[in-house]
Amino acid sequence: MNSQDIKDYAKQRGADLVGIASIDRFASLPAEKNPSSIFPECQSVIVVGRRILRGALRGIEEGTNFGGTYGMFGYRWLEDNFLARTTYDLTCHIETKGFEAVPLFGYAEDGMPTGRPVAPGKPAPNIILDLDYAAHAAGLGEIGLGGFFLTPQYGSRQRFATILTDLKLEADPILKKTMCDDCQRCAKACPLNAIQPDKTTKNGVPGHQMDVASIDYAICRQCLNGAMQAPGRGNRPDRLGSACARTCLAHLEKTGKCVNRFSQPFRKRTPWAVDTFHRPVESAIQAAKI
Repeated sequence: MNSQDIKDYAKQRGADLVGIASIDRFASLPAEKNPSSIFPECQSVIVVGRRILRGALRGIEEGTNFGGTYGMFGYRWLEDNFLARTTYDLTCHIETKGFEAVPLFGYAEDGMPTGRPVAPGKPAPNIILDLDYAAHAAGLGEIGLGGFFLTPQYGSRQRFATILTDLKLEADPILKKTMCDDCQRCAKACPLNAIQPDKTTKNGVPGHQMDVASIDYAICRQCLNGAMQAPGRGNRPDRLGSACARTCLAHLEKTGKCVNRFSQPFRKRTPWAVDTFHRPVESAIQAAKI
């Protein structure tokens, strides 16, 4: 069983994106974030992605439907059912061939419970892998200035899960930065000014790192412009349906950077925006009519 076999099987089970990273690409990470802390014999990290339907974002873009479209088909059901089933099926397939495989859900570590080390030298549970880092290491795309993972296929429209395995597989090349042009439209679109593009940190695999703006997630948690919080996922809000991410997507599609193309533009009208009291406000994106 080789890398192409893995990818073919994953796509038969519904995956839209599959990338593979060798374990050495995670060597720089501390034990608290390292997949080897979970599975010391790990040789390869497989990252599986399924797309967020563009139509699932339509209700949020229009400001008329949130939970029934994006909340289910773009967020909770997509992660908990569709992506989980694809990940489970691929994990079963690997273990049927006699190799151990560890499936990991796409949690962010913010606000997740932390226990005590079970022995001296062991990191405290729970170890949570940075999905953006893993997807970058697996050659699936890049981390944009606004903190969104961007793929050439769908821009910001995907969710990931990972599988750690002791099966040694050929790794995919790490992609160069081609999607994000540092336009700062994401920051300008945020009605609450939670994104600070003048304050950045480096993220990604060493030697291929990208600048990511400082994001105040405490402010994001108050956002009524498409940010959401699902149970059991810590306290970092999901921003992929929010004003910042939708503006990023509109820009990527307008500039022709997404392979998945449509007959009509994503942004057809001036975007709406409200403050934390549900009062309409004007963002820089609205003022500029971008």
